[in-house]
Amino acid sequence: MARYTGPRARMVRRLEFPVFESPKFSNLRKNYAPGQHGQSRRTKLSNYGIQLREKQRIKYLYGVLEKQFRNYFKKAQSHTGPTGHKLLQLLESRLDNSIYRMGLAPTRRAARQLVTHKHFMVNNHVVNIPSFLMKPGDVVQVRDKSKKMDLFQDAVRRVQGDNPMPWLTLDKAKLSGSFESVPARDEIPEPLNEQLVVELYSK
Repeated sequence: MARYTGPRARMVRRLEFPVFESPKFSNLRKNYAPGQHGQSRRTKLSNYGIQLREKQRIKYLYGVLEKQFRNYFKKAQSHTGPTGHKLLQLLESRLDNSIYRMGLAPTRRAARQLVTHKHFMVNNHVVNIPSFLMKPGDVVQVRDKSKKMDLFQDAVRRVQGDNPMPWLTLDKAKLSGSFESVPARDEIPEPLNEQLVVELYSK
């Protein structure tokens, strides 16, 4: 399972972006970088540095490692349409991300763990691969024996409405959701600049 195990607060400050969903990591901006040399005068990032930082933001936000991320980029290049848009659509189509977007898990990290522990089914088949790519019409649901877990009961109370995202629907009574369509770029809420990643890999 792809995961970052280092200090998360440090990564949020380094990337100047809330790459982890927990509220305690959402407001750690300071006017200097982390580390023993962090309070020295900060130099302006080069174009390469800006592109690399944006790639790191996307990578840590979706919880994928470098090799995985490069494979997603290559797959996005093979599709028609803007490569950057296709890259984000592939990442948004991951099973763990879909579960997080539906509200059935508090964070993407929690969603990955729940998937690997076989708490979810896709189209009535148990799937324990967080990177499983959802397709329009796919239905994900909590397994019957897991529905009484406090985590899922809390999730039902926390989620508002039956359309957590424009491309997803949620049935709170059944603890199931449907992947209705591939999200359009303007439907993805995070302020990411995927074109910088395209420029980075084009060098």
